[in-house]
Parts: sequence; C-alpha cells; structure tokens
Amino acid sequence: MNIVFLDAKSVGSDIDLNRFNELGKLTLFDYTSPEEIPERTADADVIITNKCRMDRETLKDAKNLKLVCVTATGTNNLDKDFLAEKNIEWRNVAGYSTETVTQHTFAMMFYLLERLSYYDKYVKEEKYVNDTLFTHFESYFHQLAGMKWGIIGLGAIGQRVYDVAKSFGCDVSYYSTSGKNDRPGYKRVEFDELLKESDIVSIHAPLNENTEGLMNADAFKKMKKSAILINVGRGPIIDEQALYDALVNNEIYGAGLDVLSVEPMTEDNALKNFKDSTRLIITPHIAWASVEARISLMNIVYDQIKSFIGV
Repeated sequence: MNIVFLDAKSVGSDIDLNRFNELGKLTLFDYTSPEEIPERTADADVIITNKCRMDRETLKDAKNLKLVCVTATGTNNLDKDFLAEKNIEWRNVAGYSTETVTQHTFAMMFYLLERLSYYDKYVKEEKYVNDTLFTHFESYFHQLAGMKWGIIGLGAIGQRVYDVAKSFGCDVSYYSTSGKNDRPGYKRVEFDELLKESDIVSIHAPLNENTEGLMNADAFKKMKKSAILINVGRGPIIDEQALYDALVNNEIYGAGLDVLSVEPMTEDNALKNFKDSTRLIITPHIAWASVEARISLMNIVYDQIKSFIGV
C-alpha cells in the first residue's frame, strides 16, 4: 500500500506522521505543484492532500489510486465526477477545529474591541513610563456584554461561537446563508437586519453561490460605523476592495480576517495598504491550526485510511 502525502507542510512539520507507516509505505512531499502531481502519484494507492487539485489531468497516471483523503473540511479541490468515474473514493475531515476556530474568532475580536494594538504600542514606546496618571483613556473601548453579535452561517463553528458569545452576555442572532437552517433555540434574522443591528458580525459560512461576494459595498453601508467584522469562513465571501473602502471611509470600525480571496496574499490585494493595526488584523489562515486541532485532524485521516483498507 503506497500512501503519498503531497503537501505535508500544510499540517506543520511538528506533527509526527510516522504511524502512517503502519498502514503502508508513506512518502512525504513538503509541497507539490500541479505539474508534479502525475509523477508523484503514479504508484499511489492512497493520496493525502490539503489543497492539491485532484482531477483528470493531475491524476492521469495514477493507475492504482483507490482513495483520496483531504486534510480539511472543504473539498473544492476535488473533481468528484472524475473520482466517481474512476471508482476512487474520497474522504474529508470535519469537526476537528471547532474549538480552535472559535478561540481565534474571539482572539481577533478582543484585539480590535479593546484596542490592544494601541495600548501595547503605547507602553512599548515608553509613553507610560513616569506618566501623569495610573491609567490612560486615549482610545476608548466598550464592554462586550450587552452587545449584539450577528453570525453568518450556523454550522458547527457558528453554533459554538453563538453559544460562547451568549455566555459573554451578548444578544446573538444568525443569518442562514442557505435559507434552510432554522435551528430551535437560536435566533434567526434576515441578512439586512443582522447587518443593521449587529455590533459584531462574524462569518462562519462555506463558499458557494449564496455567499461569494456577500459582504460587498452595499452590505458595508448597512452596518454600524462602530461595527467589527470577523471572517474565519472563506476569503471570497468578502469583497476585499469594498472592505478596504469601508475602512478608509469609516463605514465600519474594524475587521479581523483569517482568510483572503487568494492565499497567500497577493500584491494587488487592497487590504495590504491598510496599515492601522487598531482597526485591521489579518492572520495567515491559522484559525484552524492549533497543535491539538492538527493532531486531531491527522488522527482522523489515519483512522479513515485504516478503515478503508481494513486493517
């Protein structure tokens, strides 16, 4: 059994993958370009990948392939019709990062809400040294309790964020991007109401025809000028030029993004030019990536392969 991991660096070099050798011969590649996939998968029985495209062209020489394991929840990189035609099964992983993504959502929110960048800079520039007063009021912030928090997408992560926000004393509501989710015990509102009323809006939705470009110039104009937007869903849900304009024109207060329309960030991304860290924080797609989440992820993949080959 030949197991080929095409982009092993995508789960970090600190995660021990040696146990996969119990299931077969494991071959690891840090990164694999589309052009390299055919040669590297020619003898593979099982492919593990995060982002590599799996389609007719890239798998044209994979004569022995039986299973593709995606080390993520999203499967946009799979040509499922082709895989079905070739009787190649696939697996993805869900639920491994719910706690970690929730944690990162609140980390970015508090960074912006409490103006932590400003206060950290104030102290490190030694302005607090021998200051007149024991406290410093220059950049005002408000308490989270009592704020209205709107959630876009009430899947497992959105539901967890909803529950935690409630525990902080927020008035929480959600918008169903499919229009079909009506979960008992969770307050559902229409999109315009969520935008208009929320002090904090967090995105936890998948990318599809209902969500691509959902947060556009028109949406930002409907939000409170004091609002904070958090996106830990998918980058293209936000029109990044429109977000840049909204920040520059003070249509919203701030944004915390862990995902972008193109990753890594490109030179032409408008947000690259917004340098005010008190109002914008961008992290490089790490919300899912705690050590515990990555270990859980690879444990699930291990079990999927073990179950598939019946050992």
